[in-house]
Amino acid sequence: MGPDQVPFDNARNLPYSLLRGACDLGETPGVSYVGELRRRDTRRLGETLRDFITLDDTQVELAAGVAKATGRHIGEVLEETGLITTEQKQRARGKQWGLPFVDLHDCVLSDQTVKSVPERLLKEHKVIPLQLNGNVLTLAITDPLDVRAIDEVRLTTGFTVEPRIAVEEEVLRALEHYFGLEAQDVAGMMESAAKQAASIEVEEPSSPDEESEDLRLSEDEPVIVRLVSLILAGGIGAGASDIHIQPEERSLRVRYRVDGVLHDAPSHSWRYGRALIARLKVMARMDIAEKRRPQDGRISFNSGGKRFDLRVSTLPGIHGEKLVMRIAEHAGTSVPLHKLGFAEDQLKRFEELFRRPYGMALVTGPTGSGKTTTLYSVIERLNSPEKNIITVEDPVERRIGGVTQVQVGSTSRSPLTFATALRSVLRQDPNVVMVGEIRDHDTALIATEASLTGHLVLSTLHTNDAPGAAPRLLDMGIEPFLVSSALLGVLAQRLVRILCPKCRQAYELPPEAVARLNLPVGTAEGKLTAYKPGGCPACDQKGYKGRIGVFELMVVSDELRRLILQRAPAVELAKLARDQGMITMLQDATAKVLQGVTSMAEALRVVDTQ
Repeated sequence: MGPDQVPFDNARNLPYSLLRGACDLGETPGVSYVGELRRRDTRRLGETLRDFITLDDTQVELAAGVAKATGRHIGEVLEETGLITTEQKQRARGKQWGLPFVDLHDCVLSDQTVKSVPERLLKEHKVIPLQLNGNVLTLAITDPLDVRAIDEVRLTTGFTVEPRIAVEEEVLRALEHYFGLEAQDVAGMMESAAKQAASIEVEEPSSPDEESEDLRLSEDEPVIVRLVSLILAGGIGAGASDIHIQPEERSLRVRYRVDGVLHDAPSHSWRYGRALIARLKVMARMDIAEKRRPQDGRISFNSGGKRFDLRVSTLPGIHGEKLVMRIAEHAGTSVPLHKLGFAEDQLKRFEELFRRPYGMALVTGPTGSGKTTTLYSVIERLNSPEKNIITVEDPVERRIGGVTQVQVGSTSRSPLTFATALRSVLRQDPNVVMVGEIRDHDTALIATEASLTGHLVLSTLHTNDAPGAAPRLLDMGIEPFLVSSALLGVLAQRLVRILCPKCRQAYELPPEAVARLNLPVGTAEGKLTAYKPGGCPACDQKGYKGRIGVFELMVVSDELRRLILQRAPAVELAKLARDQGMITMLQDATAKVLQGVTSMAEALRVVDTQ
């Protein structure tokens, strides 16, 4: 081992960028693991273990009986009784399936090798890259039967994967060390957050319902007040959409959701947990004495000359209340429709929908998929002096000049519901009505009937895809003739992270990925080029910067209306829509992969391939 190589076990306090080298990887299995999974040692595990440790027949048979009675693996039983160690169990499993065992205590890890596989895959499947020679990646795994882990790594990276078996605890420790925050990183983040928090100021309330909290950072402020300011400022500085504060047994975990992915921030002592949550509940005007039921609230404050609104939610947990805050800029700039990620033909067809004088257009997708942003962009496009536009939202996330925006909710300050607000809105002579979300039968019925009486209704709905919107409305109790008459079209969407253009890395997609996603072959050799994340200062070493939409637009034709009248299931609607030219979200996502906008790993993470 050279002077610049440090064993993993002795590198607990060193950044992984200093770890360069390899470890004893054992003999190559000699077969394609995914394509040819077969058992090499047909003996029972208890018998295979005798190659590594002395076990008598009584011990093996007793453990086998316990395993059969409890439905567990015999290796787990032997390990729990102390007859074998975890390493011995893994060595035996490796021998059964022809996988060499690797001891991570003796390994040194290459920074470049570990970064060659997306962090999400490593953590999800509990694997760690060991060595990269050309196009061959040696991977430490914990379960020899986890074919999906090897398959996803291979499809995502384009590498040929050679697995080795290791102890799960050591793999998890390696992942924790590599992706955990180093002390100097924590100090840097805290210093940056402190500078940001110093600019957080009080905004004079413009109305009794829009009071803002004093979050200015000062040495004279109590510790909890300063800690709240640091956490909020850290989230704003990181460009987070959500802040998660989660009490755990011995720590207070803080995470920021940036570009749709949660990242750990510096954690704090568990002793601050109750006081910090209580402080935030006071700021959000919640009942601090109530700790056994969920609550919702809102906080407004100024930072860096901008006003931010936080939607606050608490949830009781075994270690205390978890608190999540959704960050929204009070007067954020809307994104033009043509910059959301639409293909040219998609955008043209979508614009045709909301140019209609009446009818209902829906945007669907899960929470955090950008539905509201899309609707705001549509409202900005439609906003003109000759049109009366009214929105009904919970809450109002962005103020738009010239538009009447109604806040609904269940608090004493806003007793309106979507249904009651809509009834009044329709007496205000609107041209366009935007309903934040269709949640129940009453709201769905009023919105549907409004779209048939001379109003253009825009709203969101929680469905997985565009064809599922009509059956969802029928499930809410809306008559088929109303749905088929009112529905103009449905846009389903997701958000994928954009590859950093400065550090993205090109690679050739393996044939399995081309076949799995039914991709078009672009060259005579049948090869397709995609890109994967790298890491540079411009993207904060993440490989991604910003997000863009992937879309599925179903325009309701006369044929689709007939199917809706017959209460046809979503699968039949989807088949007809595809036959009529609908581009699915998967097709849109893979197109963006081939264009180098996003990576295969990101597309598979966000879009269902089934």
